[in-house]
Amino acid sequence: MKTILQFLTVLCLSATAFAQETIVNLSMQPSYTDQVYYKLSTATASAFTANSWDIAFLRTSAYNFGMRVNSGIGIEVFEAVNTAASYNTIDVANEANWTALYNSETSWSNGAFEQGSATYGFGEYNPITHGVEGSIVFVLKYADGTYRKFINESYAAGYTFKYATWNAETSTWSEDQTVTLSNTNNPNNKFNYYSLQNNEEVVAEPAISDWDFVFTKYATDYFGDGSFFYPVTGVLHSDEVTVAQNDEQSGMQANPTLTYSEDINTIGYDWKTLNDAWAYDVSSNQAYYIKYADDTIYRLYFTAFEGSSTGNLSFAVEDVTNALSIEDVNSSVAFGIYPNPTTDKKVNLVYDVNTLASNNNEVAIFSTTGQKVYQTNLNSNSGFYNKSLDLSSLTSGIYVLQFTSSNNTVTKKLILK
Repeated sequence: MKTILQFLTVLCLSATAFAQETIVNLSMQPSYTDQVYYKLSTATASAFTANSWDIAFLRTSAYNFGMRVNSGIGIEVFEAVNTAASYNTIDVANEANWTALYNSETSWSNGAFEQGSATYGFGEYNPITHGVEGSIVFVLKYADGTYRKFINESYAAGYTFKYATWNAETSTWSEDQTVTLSNTNNPNNKFNYYSLQNNEEVVAEPAISDWDFVFTKYATDYFGDGSFFYPVTGVLHSDEVTVAQNDEQSGMQANPTLTYSEDINTIGYDWKTLNDAWAYDVSSNQAYYIKYADDTIYRLYFTAFEGSSTGNLSFAVEDVTNALSIEDVNSSVAFGIYPNPTTDKKVNLVYDVNTLASNNNEVAIFSTTGQKVYQTNLNSNSGFYNKSLDLSSLTSGIYVLQFTSSNNTVTKKLILK
């Protein structure tokens, strides 16, 4: 049965890849001026200006907080002092004594400001107010040499912070700006964003449900030991999906062993390398499987990356959910369907009966209300079969397909578009 099952998988993979693989072309624009978010199930891209924000504030919970710096535009974060009272005495001449802090590459909620020396990164818990009060004064250093001091004064279902900009000509700080950013703002988004440069809140991401990963610049721990952080261009994925990486020298394998990870940099940046001609080579052998909570799975590999001159990139993607879900009904029967979803209302049944199943192999299709809308008998002799079904008489929608062999039954969701 294992040999036949592998053959079934290869057959479905070949048919699925031929019918469903799509090439997606995106652009981060020259010099990577855009961050580009992408949703696989809707084939939708959303672009946001990369330098429109400085700090992202996690807003999804009254009890969880996180503040990420926009390292992609060259902003560095330092812990300058660990007492709030010292905010007024910050001097940029002391930069050599500051501690550099960085966003986590594996978790969205663990930003640079959570790396501070206070119990909660930026501050301490107040048992009376049940909030976290800021005790760490940070300094943000921009790529153009601008300095801004920053303290998140409190967190309680939102952030209250203040900041000021250093005037190099007068060696003084500007007047403080104080802002309260409520978690109720932009309720469909993961983060609220703020530009210290422009003194304004901005929207810099689509709704949580509208993206799976983002093409962006970020700082990576290059050697993995915290000694050297380096700016890279790559992919970070949403908390709503998990991702597995698989080395596939000859295309998609029949039965890939996949380990899915929640680490948001599982795709990361190393799917491309800079060659001697100062152009990028991409590794089409590196495949990435993106898995949704409902077990829908997409397979992705990169086909082109042009670098900062254009910001253009391409990848191939296909829905391989059913190719990876051909299953044994029991030790004698294996069954699968493809393509699913189907755009022309025609599907193929792939099944193998290892032993005679008492003339009782059949397929029935039910509506979501439980009404049987289709039924057909299948060949019950032992052997491998591939049967096509024309379901054009059914309306578009979601159905339940039920395969029965002897006393064994398996059901699969079927989508007709």
